[in-house]
Amino acid sequence: MSFSFTPFWRRNYFVRTVELEDCEALASLHEEGFVRPWSSGEFESLLRQDTVFGYAVVEEGVPSGPLCGFVLARHAAGEAEILTIVVPRKLRARGLGHQLMDSVLRHLHAERVESLFLEVDETNAPALALYRRLGFEEVGCRPAYYSNPGSPPTNALVMRRDRQA
Repeated sequence: MSFSFTPFWRRNYFVRTVELEDCEALASLHEEGFVRPWSSGEFESLLRQDTVFGYAVVEEGVPSGPLCGFVLARHAAGEAEILTIVVPRKLRARGLGHQLMDSVLRHLHAERVESLFLEVDETNAPALALYRRLGFEEVGCRPAYYSNPGSPPTNALVMRRDRQA
């Protein structure tokens, strides 16, 4: 006899657009991921710009529930950049970052944006692996860009992905 079931801990998530009402939640999540987090006011200022857009991951069936990650991006003149992306530590390694980046790539493809840039800490191996799987290539380096309390500064790798036909 065999049984098939979905483990109770496995959850499904979906991606929705970021709204101005999310600014407090964005700031709270950003605080977990960055030494110098952005405030809710900074998020509101960004989201009021016509060129800035974002996506959030939420648990399926709980669209107004807590955010499980988000990404903000900006595009202009045929190019775009990831402004920030955060998935809380407790939710990493579930594909949420990939879902967020895929949403951005689809949006930019529809807008016919030619290149997408991002910066990532050279010590962030999981993020680097994700970006490389998505077709990003290293195109530059910002020396000592990230400061981490109690550790020496680390470099930011500048990565680019060109539009796929």
